[in-house]
Amino acid sequence: MLKQYFASLVIVPLLSACMTAPGNYLDTSRLKEQSSVQTAGVYPVRAIDGGMIMEQARSRAEAERVQQATADQLASSGRYVYHVQPQDILGVTVWDHPELTTPTITSFSSGGNTTQTLAATLQQPYTTALPGQADPYGQTVAADGTIFIPFSGRLQVAGKTVGQIRDQVATSLVRFVRNPQVDVRVLSFRSQKVQVTGQVKAPGPLAVSDVPLTLVDAITRSGGTTTDADLQRIRLVRKKQLYVLDANRMLDRGDMSQDVLLQSGDVINVPDRVDSRVFVMGEVKTPAPLPMYRGSLTIADALTQAGGILDSDANPRQIYVLRGMKEKPTTPDVFRLDMTQPDSIMLSSQFQLQPMDVVYVGTASSTTFNRVLQQVLPTLQTLFYLKQLTR
Repeated sequence: MLKQYFASLVIVPLLSACMTAPGNYLDTSRLKEQSSVQTAGVYPVRAIDGGMIMEQARSRAEAERVQQATADQLASSGRYVYHVQPQDILGVTVWDHPELTTPTITSFSSGGNTTQTLAATLQQPYTTALPGQADPYGQTVAADGTIFIPFSGRLQVAGKTVGQIRDQVATSLVRFVRNPQVDVRVLSFRSQKVQVTGQVKAPGPLAVSDVPLTLVDAITRSGGTTTDADLQRIRLVRKKQLYVLDANRMLDRGDMSQDVLLQSGDVINVPDRVDSRVFVMGEVKTPAPLPMYRGSLTIADALTQAGGILDSDANPRQIYVLRGMKEKPTTPDVFRLDMTQPDSIMLSSQFQLQPMDVVYVGTASSTTFNRVLQQVLPTLQTLFYLKQLTR
């Protein structure tokens, strides 16, 4: 009778474990899970072999060819020449005729207390000459694209080069000045700019001046990139079209085709490496997401950075790579590498991973059996001790 009493004291708490067990838990009795997506029952798996490595090499060559064609499309044909637009400020000089010359005062003000020397103004186009800052005293190109010249009236200058404007002003003064000697220069480049955003130290607008502005120039003038910048996928938006440029090809191989000439209205975005990651999961020592530096990462690199596979738990015949789950979550591409073969070990250092790939290391059958035993043994021990108590 005493043994049965003690047994009841042990069994009752076990039966109500969900109510008395310490820690947080979720009562799922009121939850009903329904899936709106009908997933495929079978996923085809492709073995990683030498033929696949050759296929990868051809795909990379084709991708580089397409990127080269994109860079050629963006490249400027001919010599770069700046064209004046509304809001630019011009300085006009007519030699021996100071009454027709833009006054060369030593300072100027845009209203308020901001003043600046003319020498500093001439440096602005290469630093921070942008709308809203102090402007030099000169001929501001009006919204209709004209400037006012004494005796000549308003001249249409928008869309013309400095040389063309100089000849135009000289021709307009021939009736009033014998053999006029005219010089025209841009004092402030305010009409055209590009935007630099993303992983640069000083994002913001940059003025387009008479000096050609290339991709490297824009990044340099923005303070350079941060440590998280992904130089392989720099985005250029031009006239509602998106282009992807690879600055690594320029830095590593000297491919200057990627250093495209920028135009007014361009938007440069230097992304971070959030989308340039792979995930290593399964029977490895340190499962973790791994960044793809310079856009390159192989299976061997990923497994090494994850600490390697677990000697006692992993199945080296089941090294899987799942690809394309972001674009096609129900039908991803699945690849398998058998690392028990000598040639497969060499292939692991040649199979290139792509951003957002998942590398999964399978579990050995013996490990699965042992884990089941670890779950069952405590229950068997409990039942054994209960039986002993009820005797």
